[in-house]
Amino acid sequence: MKIGIAQTRAFKGDITGNLEKHLRFISLAASLKATSLFFPELSLTGYEPELAEALATNQDDRRLDVIQQSSNNNKITIGLGLPTKENTGNHISMIIFRPDNTRLTYSKQQLHPDEFPFFINGDKQLILNLENKNIAPAICYESLQPSHSDNAHKLGADIYLASVAKPQKGLDKALIHYPAVARKFSMPVLMSNSVGYCDNFESVGFSTIWNKEGVLVEQLDGQNEGILIFDTDTEEVIKKII
Repeated sequence: MKIGIAQTRAFKGDITGNLEKHLRFISLAASLKATSLFFPELSLTGYEPELAEALATNQDDRRLDVIQQSSNNNKITIGLGLPTKENTGNHISMIIFRPDNTRLTYSKQQLHPDEFPFFINGDKQLILNLENKNIAPAICYESLQPSHSDNAHKLGADIYLASVAKPQKGLDKALIHYPAVARKFSMPVLMSNSVGYCDNFESVGFSTIWNKEGVLVEQLDGQNEGILIFDTDTEEVIKKII
């Protein structure tokens, strides 16, 4: 399995502009034979909680059809970040596009206290089965809570996928926590972080892949956009700076 993570710099609140960027990343990943590609937290809007009410939508938004078409054409599964709307409030969500299949939505179950004025918790862990591998998505804050990875393991996760928007302090914690998760459950951990200023902090990148022994396999830097593609069989990584 060749699973990819993207490190992107979002255009603040600009879904149309960010869609165009996502399509370029997807095309590149597909050209490198990736069968999936996952983006940072709220990648289609940027991590901008105060804009969420105006920008929140759902997985059937027709603007997202171009991502579905790219997924179909390239035979690649895509996970991107978007605020989603329900009657009871807005979620921080990952929309998952599968080739010629229905879309899925995973919503962050454990919010940071700062997020409560803007979002509500999701209520169910999604396990995504790709090529006979079970992938457990986690979105930023919850991915640093041991209860989340514990539950993912109980549900049969083979790969832990953290989609995040982390400043330096959060990254420092992640670089300790994620390899420990990998070692504890003997599963690769992939972290897709954004770069650039968002909300009230600088997201510092360093998107990283750890193997099932918790060994750092490859990492992007703190400034550039790029892609990492991990072969789960050989543990080889393709690294591309954009």
